[in-house]
Amino acid sequence: MNLNIPVIRLLVAKDWQLFQKQLAIYVLAGVVALCFLGLAKPWAFYVGSLMLIIVMVSVACFSISTSLMVERKEKTLAFVMSLPVSPLDFTAAKLAGNIITFGVPFALMVLGTLAVVLFTQLPDGLFVYSLLVFAYILFAFSISLAVAMSVESEGWGTFAMIGTMVLINPYLMALSMVPAIKDRIGEDALVWTTPALAILAALVLLSLAVVAATAWVHARKPAFY
Repeated sequence: MNLNIPVIRLLVAKDWQLFQKQLAIYVLAGVVALCFLGLAKPWAFYVGSLMLIIVMVSVACFSISTSLMVERKEKTLAFVMSLPVSPLDFTAAKLAGNIITFGVPFALMVLGTLAVVLFTQLPDGLFVYSLLVFAYILFAFSISLAVAMSVESEGWGTFAMIGTMVLINPYLMALSMVPAIKDRIGEDALVWTTPALAILAALVLLSLAVVAATAWVHARKPAFY
């Protein structure tokens, strides 16, 4: 089955235009968080890092809930079905739309965080640690997106988003128990260790696998949702 690329582009553009103002606010909040981080003071680092995590979690939840869950609740799917679009086209558009609306702020915050770490008085050891934190957020987003697209229950979708994001605290605690990671955070040098590389690679590959599996499953469906 061939993809209707023009219609997919229109659907993705629709989502982006609807959400771009809200996403700009999230990015602005992220910039404020990065400014706190750049002060390189203990209190500012705590406020900035906490604020940055909250912003990224909020972006992920906003993208999924508004594009999928709210759309189902408001029953706007009937409009989409009136277009020359197949279930495969709709799946591709929803996946691409969610990845873009989350991915743009995510990429900006990743690059901004790494730049702050490298060009301020913060220890360069935070570079690898920051990537590990962002890798988990990416993984949590992928799981939440897969669940939201696979089940029609708003409750299960919300549970997946909250559950995966709440688990970031145990994840951070687990990282702090790995000497090869914990001992490098305060060093003023960028050092890649085997555990850090393994965790980073695993989370990125799992995220890609979840999205790919979601696309494959939905591509085989003969009907919408």
